[in-house]
Amino acid sequence: MTTQNENTLRKGIRPAAIVVIFMTVILTGCLLALGTWQVNRLAWKRDLIAHVEERAHAAPVEAPMASDWPMMTEPSQYEYRRVHLSGTFLHQDEVQVYTVSDIGPGYWVLTPLRRDDGSSIIVNRGFVPTDKREPSARPQGEVEGRVDVVGLMRAPETGGLFLRTNDPQNNRWYARNIAEITQAKHIENAAPFYVDADATPNPGGFPIGGKTMLTFPNNHLSYAITWYILAGMVVAAGWYVTRNLNAPKKARADDQDSA
Repeated sequence: MTTQNENTLRKGIRPAAIVVIFMTVILTGCLLALGTWQVNRLAWKRDLIAHVEERAHAAPVEAPMASDWPMMTEPSQYEYRRVHLSGTFLHQDEVQVYTVSDIGPGYWVLTPLRRDDGSSIIVNRGFVPTDKREPSARPQGEVEGRVDVVGLMRAPETGGLFLRTNDPQNNRWYARNIAEITQAKHIENAAPFYVDADATPNPGGFPIGGKTMLTFPNNHLSYAITWYILAGMVVAAGWYVTRNLNAPKKARADDQDSA
């Protein structure tokens, strides 16, 4: 004769099924949270793309003066803003930063531009192939005298997983780290940002400006759908396993025999 507790256990949910249900709830919750996070990222990315497009194609404004620089604490305040600046290039302080562009490997030519107030803004004048790295290979592009530049404000690169460390002593540059460049070249009163020059042709054809990448990967919708589908699959698998674990022994044996 069985006790009342034993009868209740046989008729209720089996302990193994309870574990499966618990794990299903936890895993489903995590997957749903990941999907919702990707939906939020999608909204953020769309806003970012719209904001960048609006700034990058607006009429140029004058680049910020030195007195404004201390207030520019966040790149989101200024990055990709289209600006105009004028002054004289300090070609003797030019650096070439290695890159792989849409037209092959080569270098960004970064040159300080000295303005009338004595402040300097580093201008990424554009791309040159490897055989044009040295200024002597593109003498026409070393423009003398007063120049006007229109371009996009950019936040400095400070390194990362995919950028090699700069080696200023050997003039090897891999990141557009403005602080390191200005320190290595002893440039005083330099802006904490740099400007990507637009596609206005330079004498001799080099450097090639207008190479700012304005496309951003936006796969958040597909990621969100993937997480939600996985959540549905986990629920279905959890239901199937729980049903079989909680089925009477005879029913499970019949299922196995029929299989």
